[in-house]
Amino acid sequence: MTTHASAPRTIYNTATSLDGFIATTGHSLDWLLTREADEDGPMGMTEFMAGVGAIVMGANTYQWLLDNQSAEPWPYEVPTWVCTHREFAPRTDGDVRFTGEPVELVHKAMAEAAAGKNLWIVGGGELAGQFADHGLLDEVIVSTAPVTLGSGAPLLPRRLELRVAEMARNGEFTCARYTVVGPDA
Repeated sequence: MTTHASAPRTIYNTATSLDGFIATTGHSLDWLLTREADEDGPMGMTEFMAGVGAIVMGANTYQWLLDNQSAEPWPYEVPTWVCTHREFAPRTDGDVRFTGEPVELVHKAMAEAAAGKNLWIVGGGELAGQFADHGLLDEVIVSTAPVTLGSGAPLLPRRLELRVAEMARNGEFTCARYTVVGPDA
């Protein structure tokens, strides 16, 4: 990934199917997990994660992690907020904070905890859209897999104007980084 300005950014970084879905209707990511990508390659996760100081995700994303990585320790070393109205058991293997607060308050807490590093919106698309609705989304990074799903959870279920800032190929994925122009520029 290209080096950017030093100001922390709020970034929605996700993978999507060619037809714009981040998960199937049953919240499966099986279509994604069989794809080849280089974590250290162009627009890979290794360099991206080095710049991340706080993470936020929705309840469905968190539930997927519980269902599919329950035998493994929490995968993130930075504070993580889970936006939810569901009840989840507390974690002892990572800094995971459950909240029903508005995204503006979550963003403020994340920025304080990130200590100058970027904020990562893991998913889902509706949560990223809520950050965008409040002018709190700076970039969207999308890795597109060569598969169509036909239906599922949409990448970003609202209109948002973007500008292409970077493009690359990583394994089977075409990757693009976009700068957010505005909700309806």
